[in-house]
Amino acid sequence: MSAMDTDEVSVVLPSTATSGLSLSLHPLPILNISEHWTRLRLQRNSRDPFVLGALLGTQNGREVEIVNTFELAVVGDDNTAVDHEFLVSRRDQYKQVFPSLEFIGWYTVAAKPSARHIALHEQFTGYCSTPLLLILQPNLALVHSTGINAQTLPLKAYESTIELRERKSRSVFLEVPYNVETGEAERIAVDWTARGGGSGTSLESHLQTQRSAVKMLHERILVLIKYVTDVIAGQTRPDHATLRSLSALLASLPASENKHFREEFDTEYEDVQLTAFLATLTKSTNILNDLVDKHIVMTSGKDDRGGARRRVGRQGGPSDWDRFH
Repeated sequence: MSAMDTDEVSVVLPSTATSGLSLSLHPLPILNISEHWTRLRLQRNSRDPFVLGALLGTQNGREVEIVNTFELAVVGDDNTAVDHEFLVSRRDQYKQVFPSLEFIGWYTVAAKPSARHIALHEQFTGYCSTPLLLILQPNLALVHSTGINAQTLPLKAYESTIELRERKSRSVFLEVPYNVETGEAERIAVDWTARGGGSGTSLESHLQTQRSAVKMLHERILVLIKYVTDVIAGQTRPDHATLRSLSALLASLPASENKHFREEFDTEYEDVQLTAFLATLTKSTNILNDLVDKHIVMTSGKDDRGGARRRVGRQGGPSDWDRFH
């Protein structure tokens, strides 16, 4: 830990100072930052890895929305210099996909802001006049888990400002209150994640349930077959109530070997196969049609140029094209 991290002079203004920003935080940045921090902890086998990323969103006057994030890279071993080339490249890529989103700040994971974060913050002023800082505070999450304030997220947002201290000015952070803004699609995604969507989809769970049911049915059918086989071989005493139940069950099953059933089944099967073949044939025809259109476009230009060369040759004597051919 550097000396900047242990600086006793706080770089955050007291709670009496208020911010005029109206900040809205969407669920996706919360999930991205948490996933980024958790993944780095596992990859680097470190309890406190350095996390750095950019915030994307919209700003209309003093109203700001944080909508998305992407990870950033640093240069040097001390993690104090941002890789600006990487930042610009990723920002432009996101701009192509989300043209309405702008770079509005950065995020990290720490117990509290320090002078180190002030130095990093100044590197982002070239991309945004007033960048925001969003900090994930794991120690705050542990306090909340004890039940003191379980409804508060372990995230704090800050904007930079200037403080006059002992006739000297310095850059400090001012905490910005925020509210969580969710749309319908985001609520569905968060609910899916909360229900364990990351470990398996609902379709996978449904198929696993069906597989277990079919496996259990198969095992019980094998037990019944073994029982009937042993009764026929005289190895087991017959239970007439069980045998009558089995007979009633067999009688209720469809007669799969009936002539009319087989004809109807074959007809439906052929109809399904014919529909599939027609769909495949239609798709292949469309692909062939597109290929022919492209071939016509490519060859038409060549034919025109060739005709022009031949016309010039006939007017002014044998051309190079005619002599070559």
